[in-house]
Amino acid sequence: MAPDQNFESSQFSRRELLRTASAGFGYLAFAGLSTAASGGYASDGAEKPLAPKPSHFPATAKRVIFLCMQGGPSHVDTFDYKPQLAKDAGKGGKYGGSKLMPSPWKFQQRGNSGLWMSELFPELGKHADEMCLIRSMHCDQPTHPRAMTQMHTGNAQFVRPSLGAWTLYGLGSENESMPGFIALNPPAATANNYGSSFLPAVYAGTKVGRGQNRGVGGMARNQASSGQQVPDLANSRSDKQAQANQLKLIQSLNRQKLGREVYQPEVEGVIESYELAFKMQDVLPNLMDISGESEKTLAMYGINQGSTDAFGRQCLMARRFVESGVRFVELTHGNWDQHFQLRTKLASNCEEIDKPIAGLLADLKQRDMLKDTLIIWGGEFGRTPDAPNGDGRDHNHKGYTTWMAGGGVKGGFSYGSTDEHGHQAVEDKCHIHDWHATILHLMGLDHERLTYRYAGRNFRLTDVAGNVIDKILS
Repeated sequence: MAPDQNFESSQFSRRELLRTASAGFGYLAFAGLSTAASGGYASDGAEKPLAPKPSHFPATAKRVIFLCMQGGPSHVDTFDYKPQLAKDAGKGGKYGGSKLMPSPWKFQQRGNSGLWMSELFPELGKHADEMCLIRSMHCDQPTHPRAMTQMHTGNAQFVRPSLGAWTLYGLGSENESMPGFIALNPPAATANNYGSSFLPAVYAGTKVGRGQNRGVGGMARNQASSGQQVPDLANSRSDKQAQANQLKLIQSLNRQKLGREVYQPEVEGVIESYELAFKMQDVLPNLMDISGESEKTLAMYGINQGSTDAFGRQCLMARRFVESGVRFVELTHGNWDQHFQLRTKLASNCEEIDKPIAGLLADLKQRDMLKDTLIIWGGEFGRTPDAPNGDGRDHNHKGYTTWMAGGGVKGGFSYGSTDEHGHQAVEDKCHIHDWHATILHLMGLDHERLTYRYAGRNFRLTDVAGNVIDKILS
């Protein structure tokens, strides 16, 4: 090679080398093996990766709203009634020497189904007949970051695609001008929880909130598990045509890079996301504007009512997003970690979400959307029945409660149980993999068939485990 030749221009990508060397026989073999290994499902090389895709079988849920309670809500104070805990108050030794502490709140049976629920949820209790309580949850991790990661991705040791990303990958989006997966108000430094990991970046969640730039209607596109975002295309100095010209130039540069390097999933995601961001400018402002909602609706969600206003607005936005065709929406409410001051802090948390969630269920039902919208509620784990400091509970991943509503689950139903004190799941145990398998099933996806070929093997949300909980299906 001459000294002035461009060495970089002579380099080949692995795919280019296979395609050109030995008359391309290596590339043909590679293509055949790759296609056979992938099973031919949901090809990420499609021209429109977000286009709607057929489910594996008829679904009962078309969309998901995930109400994520960051931390570990105490199940024995909310949804898991344990009268024996009150009888054995003050006893110790069984759980590491700390004394058992009964719930400071009364439980009562709610609805025609008679589900036992705490007085902490007076409004939500009115919808007990729509709720399916899973009282036998357990996971593998007793610490916050790892348990949160496992709840979202099925794995705590490695970065994996999130539940929302898998859903979008499997089913695509129903609105080409809106993201298929939105994360509302996600906690800081939790991009993996709504990221796409090794799935193409276009399947990652779009985050809304947490003080990000207000471009494109206050939303920015999360490109990968690292939380990269598309820069703001809209500003006060550029009109629509100028933005279109800017987008055209950026996309041409992206496609040139893609042409040189052939396989760059992050670049492919950037191309899709810039185009989506441009389209969203026309759609998003109307969706974010709740001025047209009636006073009755606002009151239903607890908007403009003090402590319920913030989460009420999130719940209303979730309804508006799924109504527009967004496939998966996640809402986060934080600080469910009552090692101390359980009586005041847990009561405050429940007050902030009780009316908004009740309003969401009522609103979806009156719009005839609850039947095919799956609502899931839960935290990273539960809390211990003992109280090391007398007014707080420690982490407990051995047994806790989550619940679902709508989307094809049995309403007014309780599945599984913990022991007499609520320490660990003992009957019809539900591991986090079972939980994920069931959610995908309700969306019409077989968790064993929803796979993606990466690093030489097929990956799936449930790893090599997970069983659908048939007993909760309506």
